[in-house]
Amino acid sequence: MTTHHTPHNDSLLRFMTCGSVDDGKSTLIGRLLFDSKTILADTLTQMSRTSEKRGLSAVDLSLLTDGLQAEREQGITIDVAYRYFSTGTRKYIIADAPGHEQYTRNMVTAASTANLAIILIDARRGVLTQTRRHSYLAHLVGIQHIVVAVNKMDLVNYDQASYDKICADYLAFAKEIGLAQARDIRFIPISALAGDMLVDRLDNMDWYQGETLLEILEKAPAAHTESQEAFRFPVQFVCRPHASADAELHDYRGFMGRIESGEIAVGDAVTVLPNGYQSKVKAIQLGEANLHSAKTEQSVTLLLEDEIDTSRGDMIVKTSEAHEPVKQIDAFVCWLSETPLSTARTYIIRHTTRESKAKVGAIQYKVDVNTLEQQASSDLKMNDIARISFKLAQALMVDSYSANRATGAFIVIDESTNNTVGAGMIV
Repeated sequence: MTTHHTPHNDSLLRFMTCGSVDDGKSTLIGRLLFDSKTILADTLTQMSRTSEKRGLSAVDLSLLTDGLQAEREQGITIDVAYRYFSTGTRKYIIADAPGHEQYTRNMVTAASTANLAIILIDARRGVLTQTRRHSYLAHLVGIQHIVVAVNKMDLVNYDQASYDKICADYLAFAKEIGLAQARDIRFIPISALAGDMLVDRLDNMDWYQGETLLEILEKAPAAHTESQEAFRFPVQFVCRPHASADAELHDYRGFMGRIESGEIAVGDAVTVLPNGYQSKVKAIQLGEANLHSAKTEQSVTLLLEDEIDTSRGDMIVKTSEAHEPVKQIDAFVCWLSETPLSTARTYIIRHTTRESKAKVGAIQYKVDVNTLEQQASSDLKMNDIARISFKLAQALMVDSYSANRATGAFIVIDESTNNTVGAGMIV
C-alpha cells in the first residue's frame, strides 16, 4: 500500500473508539494493531495458543483487549484503556472507553484529549440509542472528526443497501443535534473480523471506493493544526535565583510553563492577566537553549522586558488576543463523583494553573444522554451532564471550549475532600 505523505503525518494522533459491548470494538483495535504489524511476536504466540485452546482456526484478535473486558465484568472499573501503536509514518494513541451509560464519565475523560472518534455501528442493528449517546458525547467534548464505521458487513453479505440506509439514518440524526454542520463526518463499511477495509482492502466491497480506515487515520489532521489558535500560556512557576554575585542573574525573572495553544516569538507584545500588565517578550528559553519562537505544547521559560509582578496561575497572552477575565462562567459539566452536586456548597474550580472558589449559580438543565432531551433539575448525580453557571471568587481568563480546549476546560474540586468531582466545558 502506498502511503500519502501529508505534511503533518509524522505527528501523534489521539483517537477513541466508541461502541457497545458486541459491536466488535476489541476486534477492531486488535485488527488495526495486527494488520499494521504492531503486535509483538510474543503476544501473538500467546494469542495463537489461547485461540487454539478455544478451538478457533484463526487468531482471535479481540484477545488483545479482552483482559480488560474480563476485569470490567468483575466490577473493576478501568477508567479508560489506552493502546499505543505506530505505522511507518505516524504514532497513535487509542483511548477505549466502556460504552455503557454508567460509564459516561469515563467516556468524557477519554474523549477530552481525542481529535477523532470512531463510532462503531453493527450493520445488522443500525443506529441505536447508544450510537446517539456516543455521538452526542463526542460532539460535547469537541471532537472535530468522526468516522462512522459500519462493522460486521460480512454478516449482512456485504450488502450496499444496508450500509447506505445506516449512513442516511445517522446523517439525519447528526443534523438533528447540530453535529453535521460543525464536524467532519466520514462513513466506512468494514468487517473487523475479516480484516476488510481496516488496513487491507479485500474484494468483498468493490462498491465502496473510499479510503480504508487506516488511510483515514493517516491523513487526519493533528491537534492544533487546523486553525490559528490564540496564544495561551498559564504560568506554572516563577524562577528567580535567590542570591547571586552575577548582576545579570540578579535581575533574572523567568516565567515557566507550557504553551497550551498558539505561538509566541521574541519581540511580541504580551499582556499578563488577570492584572492586565503589558510588556514584550525579551527571550524564550528551553533548557539551556535560547529560541526565537515557540509553539503549542512546548514547555518553555519566558523572559519579559519589564519587571512585572506575576505569579503561578497568571495567564500570559498576546496583547492583540487578550480579553477580559470573568467572574461568572457558563458550562456543560459532567459530574464524576458519587456524592451529588449541592447548590449550597462552595467548590474549587481549577482552570489551567489557577484556582478559584466557586458557587453554583444555577443548574439550567440536565441532558438525558439517551434521548438528548433537556430536563429541569435541582441536583446532579454521578455521570449526569448539565448546563450550569458558576459564580467565581477570583477572575479567570477563559475561552469557550469550542475555541480552545485547554483554556475552555476546568475541573471542579470538593473543598473538604480535595477530590475531583466534576469536569467542565465552557460555553
